[in-house]
Amino acid sequence: MVETESESELARGDEAPGFSLRGTDGETYTLDTFSDSSALLLVFTCNHCPYAKAKFDLLNELVTEYDDAAVVGINPNDAEEYPEDSFETMQEYVERGEIAYDAYLHDETQDVARAYGAVCTPDPFLLRNDGDSWTVAYHGRLDDALNPDDEPTEFYIRDAIDAVIAGEEVAVPDRPSRGCSIKWT
Repeated sequence: MVETESESELARGDEAPGFSLRGTDGETYTLDTFSDSSALLLVFTCNHCPYAKAKFDLLNELVTEYDDAAVVGINPNDAEEYPEDSFETMQEYVERGEIAYDAYLHDETQDVARAYGAVCTPDPFLLRNDGDSWTVAYHGRLDDALNPDDEPTEFYIRDAIDAVIAGEEVAVPDRPSRGCSIKWT
């Protein structure tokens, strides 16, 4: 495990890079798949990282809390070196209910992670639906718990999602997320 902090070059207001990725349900997903939502939370994550695992419950809760926001996990890790991050294991996590996001996608080529400038797991990007495009509204920590065993007391992502749904600017400052480095091929 190599601890890393996020440092994407995407800024608030930048157009979100598009993608076409296979989900654990066998379907192909793009940004347009989520066009019925005002907000889209993309979290570059994985199955094995303790930092990412510590956020599973929060992300699952967000799915049930928000009707107008979609929560999507994207796993970009090299599954050959880290078999627990294989597509088949991703499917098992979903089948067992450990991961209950709106979609859990496999970034097999790692092109999407590179396009977003994701560097760690979890690395969250909150997008705003501008009607004909998606723009970055927030890139930062989900909460104030920096270590896997810490209990959060503040949930930045809820404030950020609430602002996007209300059509407001996100007041929460971008703070780098912390987690395991993405396992590049």
